[in-house]
Amino acid sequence: MNLLSVNQLSKSFGDKKLFQNINFGINYGDKVALIAKNGSGKSTLFKILQGIEIPDSGDIAFRKELRISFLSQEPNLDDNHTIEQAIYAGDSEMVKTAIDYTHLVETHYANPSEKTENQLDILTNKMNDLEAWNVETQIMLVCANLGLHDLKQKVNTLSGGQKKRLALAQVILNEPDLLIMDEPTNHLDVTVIEWLEEYLRTYKKSILLVTHDRYFLDEVCDRIIEIDNHALYEYKGKFDYYMEKKAERVMMEASELEKAKNLYRRELEWVRKQPRARTTKSKSRVDAFYDVEAKARKKSVDKKIELSVKVERIGSKIIEVHNLKKAFGDKKILEPFTYTFIKGEKIGIVGPNGIGKSTFINMLQGLEPPDTGKVTVGDTIVFGYYSQKGIQVAEDKRVIEVVKDIAEFIPLANGTSLSASGLLTRFNFPPEVQYGHVSKLSGGERRRLYLLTVLVKNPNFLILDEPTNDLDIITLQTLEEFLLEFQGCVLIVSHDRYFLDRLVDHVFAFEGDGIVKDFPGNYSEYRQWKYDSEAEAEELAKEQKAIDHAAAQVIVSTPEIKIEKASVEKVAVSEKKKLTFKEQKELEALDVELPKLELRKVEIETLLASGISDVKEIEKLSNEFTMISSQIDEKTMRWLELQE
Repeated sequence: MNLLSVNQLSKSFGDKKLFQNINFGINYGDKVALIAKNGSGKSTLFKILQGIEIPDSGDIAFRKELRISFLSQEPNLDDNHTIEQAIYAGDSEMVKTAIDYTHLVETHYANPSEKTENQLDILTNKMNDLEAWNVETQIMLVCANLGLHDLKQKVNTLSGGQKKRLALAQVILNEPDLLIMDEPTNHLDVTVIEWLEEYLRTYKKSILLVTHDRYFLDEVCDRIIEIDNHALYEYKGKFDYYMEKKAERVMMEASELEKAKNLYRRELEWVRKQPRARTTKSKSRVDAFYDVEAKARKKSVDKKIELSVKVERIGSKIIEVHNLKKAFGDKKILEPFTYTFIKGEKIGIVGPNGIGKSTFINMLQGLEPPDTGKVTVGDTIVFGYYSQKGIQVAEDKRVIEVVKDIAEFIPLANGTSLSASGLLTRFNFPPEVQYGHVSKLSGGERRRLYLLTVLVKNPNFLILDEPTNDLDIITLQTLEEFLLEFQGCVLIVSHDRYFLDRLVDHVFAFEGDGIVKDFPGNYSEYRQWKYDSEAEAEELAKEQKAIDHAAAQVIVSTPEIKIEKASVEKVAVSEKKKLTFKEQKELEALDVELPKLELRKVEIETLLASGISDVKEIEKLSNEFTMISSQIDEKTMRWLELQE
């Protein structure tokens, strides 16, 4: 079943052509990734699909009554809303039906009528069809998985990453037939990315997305479309299949281009020899010549970015970190941390958002003072810092001026130097873009220009804070190759698992409460180790619980070992001396509260299964059931913490 058809679509901005006469379609259940270089028109195409931009030519056809949700890179949210209000204000049919049902129930009980009773019957059936009875629970579950825990928090107090997660919650709860997403993993930590990856992998409907995250792309999508040289190409397979088939296509195009050039040279010689009065036959050959000329003059396909800059000499002393500590109020960022960097190291820094990764790299550079401890930087160290903030220059400045402000000529790794214009050309900024204003650059082109300004300073200690956000896959591959050959040290803060796995020697894992795990290996190896450790701890806890339960049963049921029971209790009390008086009282209270909550949960389940017809009573019991389930989970976790 076809949901979307794009036919002969073209778009340009002035002299800049984005795409021309492109065609593609999306059927029900398709999961499609869109790939293109920065500035090739990915976001523009999405805006055309949304109706925000108008194409120069061509048309788009959506299936009738198709439910579509768009996730843009910059979510449009009402700052005056809370997170909860923003979700309820979204386009979710399930949420809207639940709101309508609640309002109608209130109206019916205030003023009963046959009309409202009939409407209630209709809405009740719709609630059943949409499985909307536990809508609040579903909202809480989605928000919890996306790291949005305080639903009363105002939108205007959220960070950029939190706003992205809220917009994600809105589109997920909408459950559309076609979900269109522009860089959904930007600003998300790995735990959230993995949850979203699993959710979309099992999503039964259709998806069209732009992403630079190659692991995410491989898990979610089974088809790739690419905009390249203003045309669109399609690949039915995963990322490695796309890379293989694209390489074949590029080689074929290069071969055809060479043939066209050879033919053009021969035809040009013939045209120049012809007299002014030509026969009909020779005129047709001249017409064909112009077609050959157009092919021969076509630019070489897939022009790659070249990263080649000089690296300042690096001495034996790099950076030494001694007993570094940092906290903001009660929040511990770093407990005593000591490390000595060595030449050529490539270290990945991972951990949830807001845990202190950026604070740590700022302390290394002297931009943030530690509470205690010391950072000693070697005399030869030249930092190159690529921050999340991006490039900070005037919008009306010309692109070439940004580079010339640093240097007119830039020394290269091979001992030669290159002009600012030449270096920009190597970074895929053609002359017409170089002399344009920064304001005209796309988000990805800005990030590429920023990367250039960091590298031209010839650093030998690179610190990259989320370098993969907004960079296209082609640029990322070139950056990876550059970093693999880079002779200095590299510190990478990233949530891009593929990027980390390819580059890093070991990982600094920020695990919370100031703890940093120095793990020897790449990110996937660290993640597997963590999974295994957690699984082992969980298994040991289950075994210990089973042993404790069995021992308690034996002690209670065997009178002759009453003395042993007393001695066990005595041991238990002596072990519990590790708890504070307040914690001991809390544990005792939980031992009383948890059985009561479990009993009430069973009572509610029994009542709901008994066939109550009172709608208001069902709603009341459902809300209580949700609240009690949440309390049991929370109190059980706390009970386990105190027991341990």
